[in-house]
Amino acid sequence: MSEGVKLLSHTEGQAAVQLARDAIETYLRTGEMLDGSEIQLPAIFNEVRGVFVTLTMNGDLRGCIGHPYADSHLRNAIADSALSAALRDPRFPPVSVREIEDITIEVTILTRPELMDVPPKELPSSIKIGRHGLIVKSGYRQGLLLPQVAPENDFDEIEFLNHTCMKAGLPCDAWAEGAEVYAFEGQIFSEKEPNGEIIEKDFNDRECSSE
Repeated sequence: MSEGVKLLSHTEGQAAVQLARDAIETYLRTGEMLDGSEIQLPAIFNEVRGVFVTLTMNGDLRGCIGHPYADSHLRNAIADSALSAALRDPRFPPVSVREIEDITIEVTILTRPELMDVPPKELPSSIKIGRHGLIVKSGYRQGLLLPQVAPENDFDEIEFLNHTCMKAGLPCDAWAEGAEVYAFEGQIFSEKEPNGEIIEKDFNDRECSSE
């Protein structure tokens, strides 16, 4: 993780995932939209952080939305991202109350994205698979892939860049043609199974590099 960024403890990470689940389940069962202020949480949840919430069901993506940039208190960003992932991801229908028992929730706390200010040919060697997430921007188009995406899909650095470009709706080689590339890091907390034990994922030791 970047220097100067305070990491969440395991207990705080558990609280982050539980907040995401509570926000979704409360809305599905009562229609009430939590914003995180209703729950007593550690002080770090009052810091302004970027965050993404990812939902999977039977190993398949079921929703993933977040705040790429630090624009809200962590508690608010988690609750909002959780509800958005469950209800507003345009790729999927809204999660139903019957589905939530089969959904696994993952929360990724982000560092501030930093422009990778190197020549395009040096971008692949500047990326650390398992450590970096990427944002690619060109004009009004922007795509983001979280740090866990590359190791989970066995992407090398060039494949990771290509897929981030495609996520933005750009040609896969846009990163080599002048598109801006930003890198960020993430601390990942996830349920091992729906509503199950919450663990911290660490992909930094995975080796997956282009040769």
